[in-house]
Amino acid sequence: MTSSSFLADNWYWILAAATSGGLLLLQQLRDAGGSGLSPAQAVQLINKEKAQVIDVCEPAEHAAGHIAGARNIPLASLGEAKGLPGNKQIPLVVVCATGQRSGRAVAQLRKMGYENAQALQGGLKAWREANLPVTRSQDKG
Repeated sequence: MTSSSFLADNWYWILAAATSGGLLLLQQLRDAGGSGLSPAQAVQLINKEKAQVIDVCEPAEHAAGHIAGARNIPLASLGEAKGLPGNKQIPLVVVCATGQRSGRAVAQLRKMGYENAQALQGGLKAWREANLPVTRSQDKG
């Protein structure tokens, strides 16, 4: 058996392996490429630059736990701009449960003129894993 017949006979496996490896590499590059803020970077932005936290979770998720002071504007109603700051230069930290929705929200906010909007990588899950405080709506008393 020659190497050329092995390649010809198994091209689909080679293609599948190369595609899988390429997709994993792309995901790693996307995660490492600064596609969002780490929890520590978000804290610095909130404390030093007075960034506002926009929570794009659904109201029930927000009530169950959120970053203190976060404004709850569900992703579906983000386009209405209710609750967003009037000053579009204010830095925004956009958060959701795991970081999936916040990326879409940042893209939408930037189209709306909020150029300083950034997603919290890993969302509220990463915030909790960093042992940062989370509050519940019913905690406000």
